[in-house]
Amino acid sequence: METMIREDIQALKRIQANLASCILGKTDEIVLLMTAMLAGGHVLLEDVPGTGKTVLIKALAKSIRGQFRRIQCNPDLLPTDITGVSIYHPKDEVFIFRPGPIMTHILLADEINRATTKTQSALLEAMEERHVTVDGETYELPKPFLLLATQNPIDFEGTYILPEAQLDRFMMKFSLGYPDADTETKMILAQSVVHPLEELEPVADSEQILAIQKQVKQVHLDEAVAAYLVAVTRLTREHGSIYLGASPRATLALVQASKALALIQERDYVIPDDIKFLVPYVLGHRILLTAEARMEGATVQSVLQSVVQQVKVPVRWEK
Repeated sequence: METMIREDIQALKRIQANLASCILGKTDEIVLLMTAMLAGGHVLLEDVPGTGKTVLIKALAKSIRGQFRRIQCNPDLLPTDITGVSIYHPKDEVFIFRPGPIMTHILLADEINRATTKTQSALLEAMEERHVTVDGETYELPKPFLLLATQNPIDFEGTYILPEAQLDRFMMKFSLGYPDADTETKMILAQSVVHPLEELEPVADSEQILAIQKQVKQVHLDEAVAAYLVAVTRLTREHGSIYLGASPRATLALVQASKALALIQERDYVIPDDIKFLVPYVLGHRILLTAEARMEGATVQSVLQSVVQQVKVPVRWEK
């Protein structure tokens, strides 16, 4: 396994370097995106326009030679505009399935909260089951499949709040944020002649990503570390400031994400620091604070930090 991990690590380093050349100064966010991809999860990017979300996603697709599709979510978008539709051909007297944009490796659902709840629900089956059903027929999605959805946290006019069931199906939620002054200066100088995305070369392929995803499942999770992880998620259900705690699905998502992060950091075992790093991004969008906590100025991030601090870290585990 060590030889296979070394080969995987080299591929991951090349992908990471590709993404870093397109999005400057966002090391943690790039690691999070790669972690979600290797763990087989989906990502919700909540950020203001123009921070590089689409560029980052396109760079990832190009780096792994993956098919990339983009959906601009609007109120008039229909579920069949995403999944595809069966069209009747009178000459042959048969229905032929015309696949929608979801039949791809990497799908960008831009401004997902502008789509109606009925259209949003069309994504649920694909996110969880990795297939779509049209007219009673089931069609498998390409592998790997990664959904990245964006939403604008500022403009709420004409938007539909994502239901909790759909939020829970996103492995992670994070934002890119504005770059600092030095990074923004480097960005405009680098892009004044040519955009880095135009010169980006593939450094892996979808089959290699699938192989690495299998390696992620083999990453060791010691019983003591597993108990620590479960203690963190369970405390969110008992914390006085939290109205709705993390679900068992959140626990499983944190396990898979921790394994993927360990592999990215060249380890074949999970450590508590992996879990601590991922907690805000994996659990943050899955919990709801009580009204009293919000009135006292508490935030999801501050409460989760309190949760992590209350759980005792195991001092000994087997690698």
